[in-house]
Amino acid sequence: MKCPFCGQLGDKVVDSRESKEGEVIRRRRECLDCRRRFTSYERIDEIPYMVVKKDGTRERFERQKLIAGLLKACEKRPVSVSAVEGVADRVEAAVQERPEKEMSTEEVGALVMEELKRLDKVAYVRFASVYRHFRDIGEFMTELTDLLNVKE
Repeated sequence: MKCPFCGQLGDKVVDSRESKEGEVIRRRRECLDCRRRFTSYERIDEIPYMVVKKDGTRERFERQKLIAGLLKACEKRPVSVSAVEGVADRVEAAVQERPEKEMSTEEVGALVMEELKRLDKVAYVRFASVYRHFRDIGEFMTELTDLLNVKE
């Protein structure tokens, strides 16, 4: 930490206090060179995770939007809300574990489809039909055939 008075980099922390909400840490510091005291504040840098859409625009990754899509795919299926939340947790964790703060909608969709394929085949087909924008019944049938031929 650079001293605001003399510009030296050496200092020692004299006192640390967390804010009531726990979002900020206040540190009282003393410069090792000029011995003057100053205060610094630490807070978590919350850079949002972004999703890059097909047209190149970027928007924040929204867990609620993901859950809404999952609930729509799992509508009238024997899939519990906790299972849907589990899928959302795993997809969100995969987004957050990446070193870069951006992920394409194709990558997010592929993660969701892999999770749904294991969870419920009908929900998977519903999601895939919207996500992949099948141009004709042949593409849809190919996807169904591939799904039926998978050995589990």
